[in-house]
Amino acid sequence: MTDILPLHDTTIRAFASDNYSGVHPEILAALTAANQGHQVAYGEDVYTAKLREVMTDQFGSRIRAFPVFNGTGANVTALQSLLPRWGAVICPTTAHINVDENGAPERIGGMKLLGIPTDDGKLTPELIDREAWGWGDEHRAQPLAVSITQSTELGTLYTVEEITAIAEHIHARGMKLHMDGARLGNAAASLGVSFKEMTADAGVDILSLGGTKNGMMYGECIITFDPEASPGLDYLRKMNMQLASKMRFISAQFVTLYGTDLWHRSASHANAMAQRLRAAVEKIDGVEITQATQSNAVFAKLPAGVADRLRSDFRFYDWDQSTGEVRWMCTFDTSEDDIDAFAEAIAREVAADPAPLGTH
Repeated sequence: MTDILPLHDTTIRAFASDNYSGVHPEILAALTAANQGHQVAYGEDVYTAKLREVMTDQFGSRIRAFPVFNGTGANVTALQSLLPRWGAVICPTTAHINVDENGAPERIGGMKLLGIPTDDGKLTPELIDREAWGWGDEHRAQPLAVSITQSTELGTLYTVEEITAIAEHIHARGMKLHMDGARLGNAAASLGVSFKEMTADAGVDILSLGGTKNGMMYGECIITFDPEASPGLDYLRKMNMQLASKMRFISAQFVTLYGTDLWHRSASHANAMAQRLRAAVEKIDGVEITQATQSNAVFAKLPAGVADRLRSDFRFYDWDQSTGEVRWMCTFDTSEDDIDAFAEAIAREVAADPAPLGTH
């Protein structure tokens, strides 16, 4: 067999996204084990059966689990299952479904998004009420669902009490609650609570559970907490091209990630690296931290030109180019040496830059 060598420079480290990291070695081992022999296709395999057991242990006995290919597919399919064709979804303007899914909820899901500006990426009952009106008005898309993200796109967290308050508030108005849990593990590890406490017990109706951002190769999972609230998911998953024929390879990853403490180890490490990065950079004159660092993300403002120079060695994204705000993400394989080298580079480039903070 010919040796297969990587095509990329494996020494380069990025802070752009937790999608940049590779696959956790324990996940790769699970895929190798699942790759032996034959298994029934389309979810009738032993790994998907085991996934249901694992998710029941984590989220409660009433759940149903639907493995899918990706986060956009999970969000669109989950929200579709909550809504009639005339339904609308209230969400923060920063929500992934509103900003980063290329119109898929509207174009593929056929739903109206009602965005609400927030300072920290979080909704409250009072903010929700800005768009929770107009029921019975045939001229207005009907607000019948709310989508929150845990952790949010700004790296902030909802407490269990905050999620419960939102759920009770909207359920009283006949609305349903969707949670985008692409980084749910980071939130649970940071808050020190169980998945069930944050979701089923708090009143969440349906969850898009992430795997890719916490060490999986690919795959997400839709979790329903009330089957009657989400009818038709068996059909919607196929209709939205999210039904995997070789589903065992998605399920085996979830079994290893959530059926062991791997999710907690990986998420806790990523969170700790974000805290280390924040502690290092908030001491630098010319760097302004803009959000609470509650999970694995750090948001900061840099003087003009600094971000572009840093990106010659460290990849990361602008969050708001007009103000110089950037986002730095840590992941399961971010090391202390990675953080220290990046922080030193930031300090060096800021010291070399004469521009005032936020000048653009």
